Amino acid sequence: MIRLLLVDDHEMVRLGLSSFFSVQDDFEVVGEAENGEIGVELALKEKPDIILMDLVMEVMDGTEATQQLMTQWPEAKIIILTSFIDDEKVYPAMQAGACGYILKTSTAQEIAKAVRNTYNGDNYIEDEVSSIMEEKKEESMKHYPHELLTNRENEVVQLISKGYTNQEIADELFITLKTVKTHVSNILSKLDVEDRTQVAIYAFRHDLVKE
Repeated sequence: MIRLLLVDDHEMVRLGLSSFFSVQDDFEVVGEAENGEIGVELALKEKPDIILMDLVMEVMDGTEATQQLMTQWPEAKIIILTSFIDDEKVYPAMQAGACGYILKTSTAQEIAKAVRNTYNGDNYIEDEVSSIMEEKKEESMKHYPHELLTNRENEVVQLISKGYTNQEIADELFITLKTVKTHVSNILSKLDVEDRTQVAIYAFRHDLVKE
């Protein structure tokens, strides 16, 4: 038997899921919770095989509940079951440790398949969600030009952005004018910009300028 915990703030959703799973030969619903806080308490008490977790709930949402559960019980298997597909909700939930993500628009059989697959050790993630996760992964692997700057070059960028001349930069950093010019040249090359004005624009656009 696959022991299930249902966490959803809509009573009719819990009732529908519970009714469906109760007539399946291989499922047992061991608890229901109306928010993440109660869900965490029940999960730690009952130690279900699978937790079906809604995302948007009062008191504690599904992402925070998932984070707390994975911290206190790393073996927990959590499937996000939600109506939301936007990346602002998908990515945090999966990063928190959920091993599955399925939409409420799925059929009952698809949800059951997701639970069975997860129980058997396979992650079950909607195709749309997989695409979002892949995009986020690619985005996180991107490197920005300013990441190539040395600490000293970053200092020079700060001063350029504040309107300092080369001589003023030299005086401020206690380095020679020739060294400043070398740093400026390297900065232009690394940031792929043509002049000091573009350096300043780049710095402000990427929040590099410190107060």
